[in-house]
Amino acid sequence: MDFLLHIDKYLAGLIDHYHNYTYLILFGMIFIETGIVIAPFIPGDSLLFATGALVAGGHTGLNIYLLALLLIIAAFSGDVLNYRLGGYFGPRIFKQGNKILKPEYYHRTETFFKQHGGKSIALGRFMPVIRTFVPFVAGVSRMSTARFLGFNITGGSIWVLLFLSLGYFFGIIPLIKNNFTLFIIGIVIISLIPVLLAAFSKKKKE
Repeated sequence: MDFLLHIDKYLAGLIDHYHNYTYLILFGMIFIETGIVIAPFIPGDSLLFATGALVAGGHTGLNIYLLALLLIIAAFSGDVLNYRLGGYFGPRIFKQGNKILKPEYYHRTETFFKQHGGKSIALGRFMPVIRTFVPFVAGVSRMSTARFLGFNITGGSIWVLLFLSLGYFFGIIPLIKNNFTLFIIGIVIISLIPVLLAAFSKKKKE
């Protein structure tokens, strides 16, 4: 939580200590957040925003264009790994006798992704926690690989470029820079709004 709320300070220290190795560290963080289904706690949105802001400050030595390229690759490849894990483990997890992950849940998931899969892959990128599970479930549901890859690269590219650019162009504005923690909290809250609205709507229908 402290890392999330003061990510700019932690990230600045990381860059000062590791210099060009920061490219690899940031790549790894984005890759793990999107690629490992048990690691949704890594702050992807705020990490991208803070990185863009620090690079715009001019004291990092990092190249914003190289960063954008590497992080798009990280986001894309992370989702591909998650998708493959879902495809491999899904049939083994959703089986007869499993009282929590029942086979009917698997069939419901498969039906959902046939109807809304592409949209879920692209829009899921902008929802913390959700974006870690969406590619896994896409793999579980046996979503078409070609369809998944198309929406994956589109959603991943827009996600990285949007938050990196927002940080780069707006993160150095004095009002934002002096209240960075509040803006990070704001990013998290805004990102969670679609999830909360969907949960509320489902609860209301029940």
